[in-house]
Amino acid sequence: MDEELVASVSKLQLPEAFLDFLNQNGLDPSIYIASHSTPRYIRLKPGCESETQVAEIEAEIEFKLKELCWLPHFYYLPPDVRIASTQAYRDGKIYGIDAASGAAVSALNISPGDHVLDLCTAPGAKLCMILDLLGSSGSATGVDIARHRLAASRTLVQKYSLGDRCRLFVADGTTFSLMPLRLQSSSKSCNDTEVEEKIEIYNEWTPRRPWKERKRMAKAREMESEIKDPELIFYGRHSGVVGLSKDDVYGHFEDIDVLQFGYDKVLVDAECTHDGSIKHIQKFEQWGWTTLSRRVLDAYRTDDLTVLQLKLLTNGFRLLKAGGCLVYSTCSLTVAQNEDVVEKFLSQQPTAELVEIEGAEKWPCRQARIPMTLRFDPQTSSTSGLFVAKFTKLSASSSLHYFSS
Repeated sequence: MDEELVASVSKLQLPEAFLDFLNQNGLDPSIYIASHSTPRYIRLKPGCESETQVAEIEAEIEFKLKELCWLPHFYYLPPDVRIASTQAYRDGKIYGIDAASGAAVSALNISPGDHVLDLCTAPGAKLCMILDLLGSSGSATGVDIARHRLAASRTLVQKYSLGDRCRLFVADGTTFSLMPLRLQSSSKSCNDTEVEEKIEIYNEWTPRRPWKERKRMAKAREMESEIKDPELIFYGRHSGVVGLSKDDVYGHFEDIDVLQFGYDKVLVDAECTHDGSIKHIQKFEQWGWTTLSRRVLDAYRTDDLTVLQLKLLTNGFRLLKAGGCLVYSTCSLTVAQNEDVVEKFLSQQPTAELVEIEGAEKWPCRQARIPMTLRFDPQTSSTSGLFVAKFTKLSASSSLHYFSS
């Protein structure tokens, strides 16, 4: 590293332990001086890109929107431009999402009618993009173990009027087992009228909850670390939930059923050390570097995160239908949380196959250590750091042989 870079890095006052972490993982500390030049990215909600609407947004932020040539509906702004106070943001016409995160969603190649699982959905920007791409058909299921973060996702999809085909579960992503609602066999077919009346049917979702339910939810929040069963905290009118019973929504499926009725697309943007996110690391200047040690360094050293990441990836793949595709991503730049996890996963899953990401040849990223996996680097890509790998589940005949063996 030249003297100018050394001086710039020293101004960041990164703690020695974090510098050791970067050194052990072959990461250049100078990436953290790029924050002042890394653009801010926004996505315009489809239908809000007319010349008149764009001109109104540009007049309000006093800057001309520059379209990202390699990612549809994405625009970049100077890093110091704030959008939260703009009318376009309040009206749900734009939302902030890093371009690399948008690329991970784009890699799923979502089509209208798909049933999509976002296994680590909070804080919700990627879920919004998924719902945008689905349009007026299909469904999206968002799962997160942190209730308060999932509540933020719920607020986001409602703000942007995207929740119609969405359902959100507070649940452990490593054990979540609910299928998309392809089969809607209603419990109301029971001939016994007395029994039928006792079956609770989901009506249209409302934020207003009966006192007993609010009390139960408060108790659940106190025991959040002990979450066992998924809790449905939001569902849209056309998410498939309305009119069904709890048994329908929480119905049990065998692994063999998943091959036909599982999710078409799965996104596992796994929890990680976030060392690839320059803005995230800079937050520790306010939070305190002791917090960074606890959230980043300790987690890495104990290997807790890599175990979690493999479990999330494995469970997400288990819920994928045969022929479907799964994208695994993290905003870590370490090999341990990316290529090593992918290699271990492939060694354990004979029905999993890495595939090329369509359109990625236009992306400002490079191939990772494993062929067909990609890395966005903050310095060369002008985005947050991100690792992306795409898998498909082999055909039904191959999978059936695997499950029967």
